Amino acid sequence: MQLQRTVVTAAPLAKVFDYLSDFTTTTDWDPGTVSTVKEQGSGGVGTVYRNVSKFRGRETELRYVVQEYEPRQRVQLRGENRTVISVDTLTFRPAGQQTEVTYAAEFVFKGVARFLAPLLRPALTRLADEAERGLRDALNRL
Repeated sequence: MQLQRTVVTAAPLAKVFDYLSDFTTTTDWDPGTVSTVKEQGSGGVGTVYRNVSKFRGRETELRYVVQEYEPRQRVQLRGENRTVISVDTLTFRPAGQQTEVTYAAEFVFKGVARFLAPLLRPALTRLADEAERGLRDALNRL
């Protein structure tokens, strides 16, 4: 299952990239995030984040590892726990005097959860819509 949202902001690309490539900022803009802590690394490939999110009334923890890091262009993180693998990709590009950010999240459910995945789509879509609003608001404050 994949969800994707695009946000355009007047904030400069370098500032937007610096802000979003630090995954701990998810607490500012992702309404499902309870906490995100950098466990190791400097932000580039191999950096590890521990993310706790609340989804459908339950907290879940994922460990994300930065898989790709192209300054001012792209960041990809892979998170995993016993029920899901989440690959989150942020792409950045100039859009005239503005900055365009596309956030894509791909979920692969494991075990029994994979049978529930179709039932989770509406809730995940709602969460993506809320994250898009939060992302837009946070970027417009930069």
